Amino acid sequence: MSDLLAIQNCNLTCLPENYQNKYFSYHILTWPQLLWVAEDEGKIVGYVLAKMEEDDDPIHGHITSLAVLRSYRKLGLATRLMKATHEQMRTVFDAEYCSLHVRESNTAAKHLYQNTLKYNLHATEVGYYADGEDAYDMRLPFPEVIERNRIKKKRKSSKKKKTPTKTKQ
Repeated sequence: MSDLLAIQNCNLTCLPENYQNKYFSYHILTWPQLLWVAEDEGKIVGYVLAKMEEDDDPIHGHITSLAVLRSYRKLGLATRLMKATHEQMRTVFDAEYCSLHVRESNTAAKHLYQNTLKYNLHATEVGYYADGEDAYDMRLPFPEVIERNRIKKKRKSSKKKKTPTKTKQ
């Protein structure tokens, strides 16, 4: 529980979008594999909170929140947190891509997502944030999962075609 409070404190310190404890708790209980924290001597200095969109086709992950305390930025923590979450999305949940929203004005975050992590701009969501700012809907495809799922679907469809049927005599 103290970790939850430390994560929420990091969120409040770093971001204009804040969440209640129950929101964090829901994510942690539902997708524990997708919460990662960065610590310095036991103090949480960064986190990534993510979820799965399992009802969508294809199944994909979504980054809900990423924050690193200002004095710990430019150390690669955000990159490591994101890559750990991406790995779990691919291996545990078989996600075909990861999505996220980023403020149009957040130059540092856009640089991280586009240049470092190789996300692609998918769309602009006008007025997405409570203050009316637009958000970029960004996506990072996981080609190995997409290919694996394509092969699975192909095998399933070929098995259906080969299934013998009874004929009436």
